Amino acid sequence: MRLIPTRAWAATILFTAFAVLPFLAVALDDSYLVVIASRILCYAIAALALDLILGYGGMVSFGHAAYLGIGAYAVAILSRAGITDLGLHMLAAIAAAAVFALVTGAISLRTRGIYFIMITLAFAQMAYFFFVSLSAYGGDDGVTLNARSTLFGQTILEDDTALYYAVLVLLIGLYLLAVAITRSRFGRVLTGARENPVRMQAIGFSPFRYQLTAFVISGCMTAIAGVMLANQTSYVSPAFMNWHRSGELVVMVVFGGIGNLLGAVAGATIALLLEEWLAVLTKHWPLLFGLILVLVVLYSRDGLSGLFRRRR
Repeated sequence: MRLIPTRAWAATILFTAFAVLPFLAVALDDSYLVVIASRILCYAIAALALDLILGYGGMVSFGHAAYLGIGAYAVAILSRAGITDLGLHMLAAIAAAAVFALVTGAISLRTRGIYFIMITLAFAQMAYFFFVSLSAYGGDDGVTLNARSTLFGQTILEDDTALYYAVLVLLIGLYLLAVAITRSRFGRVLTGARENPVRMQAIGFSPFRYQLTAFVISGCMTAIAGVMLANQTSYVSPAFMNWHRSGELVVMVVFGGIGNLLGAVAGATIALLLEEWLAVLTKHWPLLFGLILVLVVLYSRDGLSGLFRRRR
């Protein structure tokens, strides 16, 4: 697998910066940097997964936070049952997300445009209210995890730095997987189906099957982000899958640049950092954040990655 040289360098710089951040936190004696960076990495995985279908498949899902919640609740439910292994948590999350994405995607993909957006939102809200009704797991209030997932039977992830590096390794692995998918024949067919599904069908490909497969893969990747986010917060609630959270994921992708996988990671990073910094300045930070987003969209339809390319 070969990346465009410039993008490969950009990916190397970004992931190297993430790798050295805990050392910076130690030098500054600020452990909160690792905590907020872990949260950023979790959302970067979710934004990366969303961009796979939004940027390359043209599927604007406004309910992708449902998979974030499915992953988080996989941790809560299995932990309550005495199953604490991270690998089993991920397998359960991936299986549940795959089933949910397969069923809802098969229905949603029979629609287009605003109808697709609304039906994905509707399915996500169904999942949201289902978990709200689970009184055994706190209902609307959610549930606090007694401990983080174990890794090979060890409580390694109780250390914030260990958890941070675990999420970083997952992000890098999923990023490389997403790049491989988009550069494969599958990815080219998916992009072709986005541009002209009728023509792709005329030359012998079934856009529906490719889009549904991509939808399921994206949902599973987002569920992995949910597993790690639950461990990072040690708390799970239906708020993980609220439609506001889905909107935040879309904003992250738009911020970084639609159809740019590394841009999705950078977009999630910058969006969450702006949220932290602006919240320090004023309680009306969403207004300032909205103005910044409007400016980015107006001056670069490719988001921040487009601005970077033009500067270069």
